[in-house]
Amino acid sequence: MTRCFVCHYHEISLKRLNRSYFEKILVQNISGALRGLPYRAVHRMEGRIVVELIDSSPIEEIGARLQKVFGLVSASPAWQLEQDLDKIGATAWDLMQDRSFETFCVRTRRSNKNFPLNSQQVNERLGAFLFQKSGRRVRLEGPDLTCHLELAGNIALLYFDRLTGVGGLPLSSSGKVVVLLSGGIDSPVAAYKIMKRGCRAIFVHFHSFPHTTLEAQDKVRQLVAVLDKYQFNSDLFLVPFAEAQRQVVAFTPPETRVILYRRLMVRLAETIAQKRGALALVTGDSIGQVASQTLENLHTVGSAARLPLLRPLIGDDKEEIITQARRLGTFDISTIADVDCCSLFVPKHPETRSNPASIEKIEERLDLEGIMDDALARMTHERWEQGDRG
Repeated sequence: MTRCFVCHYHEISLKRLNRSYFEKILVQNISGALRGLPYRAVHRMEGRIVVELIDSSPIEEIGARLQKVFGLVSASPAWQLEQDLDKIGATAWDLMQDRSFETFCVRTRRSNKNFPLNSQQVNERLGAFLFQKSGRRVRLEGPDLTCHLELAGNIALLYFDRLTGVGGLPLSSSGKVVVLLSGGIDSPVAAYKIMKRGCRAIFVHFHSFPHTTLEAQDKVRQLVAVLDKYQFNSDLFLVPFAEAQRQVVAFTPPETRVILYRRLMVRLAETIAQKRGALALVTGDSIGQVASQTLENLHTVGSAARLPLLRPLIGDDKEEIITQARRLGTFDISTIADVDCCSLFVPKHPETRSNPASIEKIEERLDLEGIMDDALARMTHERWEQGDRG
């Protein structure tokens, strides 16, 4: 009898002819998530992923990491046995004696159709044995304890607990994106949601040091460390933006400043995306949340991009975003007091009904190429290595 984790997915099972592609990526991601921990192997097995353990495997830590692997809906610490019902029953009863319960049931999944009993027959036979041993009542709906048994290949997988996973699609199965990470509440949530759809995120942060503090950059690093638990090998690009802002303030009308900032950020992020092979940009915009996020201004900012500009939070209100940030674990970090670059030089009455043509005319006053070259030349790059749990 050996220990293992039985990992299940849902959305991948709907992929039909492409399922093998997603499963292979999922196996790679699980191996990456467990980097640095002792275990034997990760492999596919008839509609599930099995992580084989060794005696020194830290079950609690492995379970915690599996819960953050996109694509998995559950991970169950299990025992791997022979497909012998007598031995399975004896093992199940031995394990159940350490648990407190008044009612129980048996749930069997049989992917090995050569096994002589079907799933219902196994449920009845194993349930009868455990009832005889325990004297506890069988309850099919809402039991205190469920004994799960999966018959796959030539082995049996027995478990009682299911750790809930994050679901979605395996990371990197949908390509790479560049996320504009501000340090506020919204953009980390947007990053998480797009990562859940199988996109590997490259993080870009614009700072205005020395007008803003180094602590503002440290806050962004903390946010990346949280997100990196769902995505190992994360990249963060820190782009100095103070000189760009000085140029905008010097040569353009005050009411257009924030829109011009954001269009510059989009262009800079797009340059990074093209060099890193990313196929889209991601922001934390939500319609109408602030002056720069009216539909007209979103259109004007987006028109500066040639790549798709994705906005995962576009229909969420602030309370919904805050709830997601608390669940993700970024809210307390995002609300640390600081000054970000977009809050500097903000006019009292910003433009809310801009259009691309008028903004492009104003941009003719700026040396856009020179501003971008200067920012990219002074940009720094940081990396969270695989297995670094920050």
